[in-house]
Amino acid sequence: MLSLEKRFLDYISYDTQSDSSAVGIRRPTTEGQERLLKHLGDELEALGLDVYYGQENVVMGKLKGTCSGKCIAFMAHVDTSDETEGNGVKPIVHRAYDGGSIALPYLTITPEDEPDLLLYKGSTIITSDGSTLLGADDKAGCAIIIEALSRLVSAHDSLYPDIEVFFTPDEETGSGMDRFPIERMKAEVCYTIDGGREGEIEDGCFNAASVVVRVQGTPYHPGYGRGKLVNALSVMSRIISLLPQAESPEATDGSYGYYYPSSIRGSAAEAEAEILVRDFSFDSLKKRIDFISGTADAIAAMYHAKSTVESSITYRNMRDTLAEKPEALCRILKAGEKLGMPLYVTDIRGGTDGAWLSERGIPSPNIFTGGHAFHSNSEWIALEAMERAVDLVLGIIREAICER
Repeated sequence: MLSLEKRFLDYISYDTQSDSSAVGIRRPTTEGQERLLKHLGDELEALGLDVYYGQENVVMGKLKGTCSGKCIAFMAHVDTSDETEGNGVKPIVHRAYDGGSIALPYLTITPEDEPDLLLYKGSTIITSDGSTLLGADDKAGCAIIIEALSRLVSAHDSLYPDIEVFFTPDEETGSGMDRFPIERMKAEVCYTIDGGREGEIEDGCFNAASVVVRVQGTPYHPGYGRGKLVNALSVMSRIISLLPQAESPEATDGSYGYYYPSSIRGSAAEAEAEILVRDFSFDSLKKRIDFISGTADAIAAMYHAKSTVESSITYRNMRDTLAEKPEALCRILKAGEKLGMPLYVTDIRGGTDGAWLSERGIPSPNIFTGGHAFHSNSEWIALEAMERAVDLVLGIIREAICER
């Protein structure tokens, strides 16, 4: 297991926190992502893959098969969330976890808050020092893919079909696939290694949209503003306050969607807010967008301000494509059964780069990494869960050979 552990610790040493404010300005949005992408490209070349890294800033590796079979692809992303500090990660490896609380320099992770910890008593748990996130989302996926390929090519008599590998930037900003070189892709199925809890296989995801609300007020000296000042920030705060609290990320789980105000900025003269909208039903997603637009218009008119609302679809639920090509999911389940590995299929309350591929007819189910508490300073992962994810990737490759 030291090889997998070493890879993972190496990858999280790269500062790859993405920057949502730089989308459309820089790609990748941060320099550290490019450094890790090039490093991964070098590793793929060392393993004998043909590597392409062009202006799309996506690493693509192709491994020529040793036998016939359906070409399959695997994908992970290199960036980490900017919702909390993600650079300068100081990992701590907790060997032979004793089943109790894990005291870090900056916080404590308890089984009460993270009950799945108890599944890994005696195992190796990896965390940050609590001042940053860990970065298992999705550097664990990168490590799992590279480790699986390393084991595959080092066994000189092993059989495998053509395999494609993709490492993308800026998944956390929703822009990772903006320039994806799909014309270079041969595989008709792609497996994203970007999931969480061990055993989870995700065949559905949210439909996602970004809604940008802008309010134009009327600035005036506040000492003499009665009847004249229209404060755009005050108007915007009232718009945000009318989003249903029961339909927020803090109040929903399972199959329920939400409204998520992710940023607000501006002044008394002008204000702008971004509201992320999520729903498993696309029709319901559109209704949520309409609700925001209607609310903004009504509140702006009430306070004699002006408002504009722009929306864009970020990704679609990948389930429809998987339903049309069920072999992509069946391959995972068959591999798990042969490995004696309990798997269960569920939805991801988020999205992956695979949702973009699925929308274009390439089914892309999502596979667990074993990580927990993503996007938080309490993030942790069990090395043994990562090992089993490597086993599953190799099992999927064997299933692809069976279909030749």
